[in-house]
Amino acid sequence: MFGLDAIDIARIQFAFTVSFHIIFPAITIGLSTYIVVLEGLWLKTNNKIYYNLCVFWAKIFAVNFGMGVVSGLVMAFQFGTNWSGFSAFAGSITGPLLTYEVMTAFFLEAGFLGVMLFGWKKVGPHLHFFATAMVSLGTNISMFWILSSNSWMQTPQGYEVVNNQVIPLDWFAIVFNPSFLHRLVHMGIAAFLSTAFLVAAVGAWHLLQGNKTDENKKMFSMALWFIIIVVPLQFLAGDSHGLNTLKYQPTKIAAMEGHWENIGDEPTPLILFGWPDMKAEETKYKIEIPVLGSLILKHSFTEQIPALKDVPPQDRPNVPFVFWSFRIMVGIGMLMLLLGIVGLYRRYKKNLYQGRWWLRFVLLMGPSGLVAILAGWFVTELGRQPWVVYGVLRTKDAASAHGDLQMSISLLCFVVVYSFVFGIGYFYMIKQMKKGAISQPIDYAQLTHREE
Repeated sequence: MFGLDAIDIARIQFAFTVSFHIIFPAITIGLSTYIVVLEGLWLKTNNKIYYNLCVFWAKIFAVNFGMGVVSGLVMAFQFGTNWSGFSAFAGSITGPLLTYEVMTAFFLEAGFLGVMLFGWKKVGPHLHFFATAMVSLGTNISMFWILSSNSWMQTPQGYEVVNNQVIPLDWFAIVFNPSFLHRLVHMGIAAFLSTAFLVAAVGAWHLLQGNKTDENKKMFSMALWFIIIVVPLQFLAGDSHGLNTLKYQPTKIAAMEGHWENIGDEPTPLILFGWPDMKAEETKYKIEIPVLGSLILKHSFTEQIPALKDVPPQDRPNVPFVFWSFRIMVGIGMLMLLLGIVGLYRRYKKNLYQGRWWLRFVLLMGPSGLVAILAGWFVTELGRQPWVVYGVLRTKDAASAHGDLQMSISLLCFVVVYSFVFGIGYFYMIKQMKKGAISQPIDYAQLTHREE
């Protein structure tokens, strides 16, 4: 298929399925927490605006949660079908970690989801709020275990290899491997920001339609407050994560920077743009700033960062993909910061909800958080190549013995089915978003058994 072999197609298939899947958990993590905040504010203030927003976003959360579960199950099956070598080698570690995720997170989410969605008129307000909080807690616990498993593949610790199989020795070292906490914070903030931009975009769309209800203004304002506060924190988290990656995966950092070789004792420049040429082993047409690479990555004016030529060609990732995926992620981060600053200025000028160019900008930035997450994961996964377990198991040794035709047919089926099934899901969520939060009278006696 297009000159690709079975392993290449298997990698594309996994990348395709995981790219579809990661969007749903990202929204689920952020949206569940947002719903908890809305319901808590409603219980505290008795303001029905928060209740209306809570009910509105809970409907979207339910659809997104269902699609996330389905896409996640399909993705997990590929460990056995397409990557049996990996399962046989590292299953003694990744298997238990994924089992912990099911037992501690999925059961918690599934157990309380029904109460959260359908229990408004059946349980008291505090019990319903508790159920909502447990669903949110479950989504965050799920992120904990999934990132622990993936981080171990990036920075493996606490094991030994016996008869070509990984044997766990120290589960604390395995779970809290060197990159785990950095990646957990970075991904968690990314999920919350993705939700904030989605919420802001929905509010902007309704404001552009002239639907300037209190609910639309409130969700728009809340999202923009969150953005201006949290985007700078994400830059700090990203810097910490980058330093950790430099320590444990220096070749990935070199690919991100398009840095091929160090010249004498010169500090490393920062390449803004260019085209990495893997055959020529250089970044062509580059625009660079002297010394800045050393300053950002080493926090030094003199220290150099490792270069791609420091490792053999067979140990290098696909540099152009890593290089440009990283720049897409950072570029979106800059736009996010710009949006937050403009929003703060317009709030100061008391015209936050006006200006068609401004509202259109927020609307266009709606999917930016999700695009940044995808770009970031491309950097993480492509930058790890040619390893599945970094420095321990190569990708070519992890794949199942399938033929090119088998993998091509499988990939085609995935593309067709995913596009149809999840395309319908996306369409339905967008349709619900366009309806907006409907203001309605609240019968407290029936709804929450609470006195007015």
